[in-house]
Amino acid sequence: MTETIRVFLLDDHEIVRRGIADLLNAETDIEVVGEASTAAQALGRVTATMPTVALLDVRLPDGSGIDVCRDIRSTHPEIRCLILTGYDDDEAIGAAVLAGAAGYVLKDVRGSRILEAIRMVAAGTSLIDPALSRRVVEKIAADTADDPRLGSLGLRESQILSLIADGLTNRQIGVELGLAEKTIKNYVSGLLAKLGLQRRTQAAILRLGQRPTGDA
Repeated sequence: MTETIRVFLLDDHEIVRRGIADLLNAETDIEVVGEASTAAQALGRVTATMPTVALLDVRLPDGSGIDVCRDIRSTHPEIRCLILTGYDDDEAIGAAVLAGAAGYVLKDVRGSRILEAIRMVAAGTSLIDPALSRRVVEKIAADTADDPRLGSLGLRESQILSLIADGLTNRQIGVELGLAEKTIKNYVSGLLAKLGLQRRTQAAILRLGQRPTGDA
């Protein structure tokens, strides 16, 4: 018997959420187990419901689905995240890759495509082509090459920024450096403030732009 795919929905438009929920709940192998309309609501409700897949709108009134994705992956790495966006562009793909998303789905696709995407990522398949994601990140990184702001960072902050660029979560960075996750979170907040940035995705892209060609 096929295990039910548990889905959490994050979208600030109630009509959109209702439409997607009705679409998903009509399927025998998919169940909507939770919903939220803001980033602030999302993580707590995701933790309470523990879905298989979180479908996250990229644009929210109090933040971004990309940041929510990163928080979910840091706290619950077993949950697969799909970014729901109205724009098919390089920045969206790059941000989704760096946040650890399993893929992204355009809002204007047919309902059958959303169902297919949810089933694929629930089965462990990534919907982001590795070669495409590498080209996108390299292109974005090239735009930030030779940025002088990184000189303001201390040694530990530079280490943490490099690990962020490698796609590690705060918890994973803590294990790597032998520090508490809360300590890493404080370091990340500090380095973002020094760089004049709001999101760790932006910091990761900035760091990637400083790496020599071929650097892993």
